[in-house]
Amino acid sequence: MTHSLVCPETVSRVSSVLNRNTRQFGKKHLFDQNEETCWNSDQGPSQWVTLEFPQRIRVSQLQIQFQGGFSSRRGHLEGSQGSEALSKIVDFYPEDNNSLQTFPVPAAEVDQLKVTFEDTTDFFGRVVIYHLRVLGERV
Repeated sequence: MTHSLVCPETVSRVSSVLNRNTRQFGKKHLFDQNEETCWNSDQGPSQWVTLEFPQRIRVSQLQIQFQGGFSSRRGHLEGSQGSEALSKIVDFYPEDNNSLQTFPVPAAEVDQLKVTFEDTTDFFGRVVIYHLRVLGERV
């Protein structure tokens, strides 16, 4: 059965936070299920989110809800097990809108993921994400 794999024990990191204001724009807002909060990156050529899961998972989908005008035209998902180096799992191509977008992921068993956002629609390279969900099952 497919369900959200991000849990309180999942360790997350982000490339940047707008004006270092983690209270208003921090990474915790990616997973809080609140429509009023978001992660807002600072400017830069590419932004990313890493996730370290407490156990091995099998990823089947990635769901992302951007703020229109602050999305990415191209992204990729990488994963690894244990101390292995990250390897690319899939490229994805988001649309520049406010809807929740779902991207299929080829079956991959990992305990670490990195989602990288490239070629942002914002002139300064900022990304705004309201929801980030990793769907699949625990192994």
